[in-house]
Amino acid sequence: MMKRERLVRMALAAMIGLIMAAVIAWMTIRHDQRQLAGVATSVAPASIGGPFTLTSHDGRIVSDGDFQGRYRLVFFGYTFCPDICPTELQTIAQAMDLMGAAGADVQPLFITIDPARDTAPVLADYVPLFHPTIIGLTGTPDQIAAVAKEYRVYFARSQGEPDETQYLMDHSTFAYLMAPDGSFVTVFAKGTTPEQMVEAIAAHRARGT
Repeated sequence: MMKRERLVRMALAAMIGLIMAAVIAWMTIRHDQRQLAGVATSVAPASIGGPFTLTSHDGRIVSDGDFQGRYRLVFFGYTFCPDICPTELQTIAQAMDLMGAAGADVQPLFITIDPARDTAPVLADYVPLFHPTIIGLTGTPDQIAAVAKEYRVYFARSQGEPDETQYLMDHSTFAYLMAPDGSFVTVFAKGTTPEQMVEAIAAHRARGT
């Protein structure tokens, strides 16, 4: 009897966790829809992106200047993300595969919004699972807050979760395409296919933007 009750409690806890993850995902998508409208109508493209200094997943100190001369696909997320981040990183990985040799001038960057848990070693175990070209970036909370502000990225720890290791994060889900000179080119919303991403990059490359 006690074993059955324990199994029921575990099942209920798992169900509650899934419901919370679904609610956070829904809230994130709704926030992104509003933010995307803001990017399109009220935020000047020149104001998106900017200089940063962060730590790569292999422990190197890098800056935005290290990626000059290459397009950048920049995505903000975290390794404990249950669904959105793995899905979007997989999309970026597939886009890189589709481009093949033509993707040599494209650098995907995964910038964590959870630096407390996403140390360089954690990112080193995570990002290569998706694609060898992706570079994971972390930093101090102040550094992450600064680069998120530069990209107009929203993130916050979900409320009502006292566990210091198992909490979820609410965050924007855009992938930003930045030009070789570091200027903003376009934004890919959640749901963009790898084919659409590749087509857009090729079009901007052809125009020299």
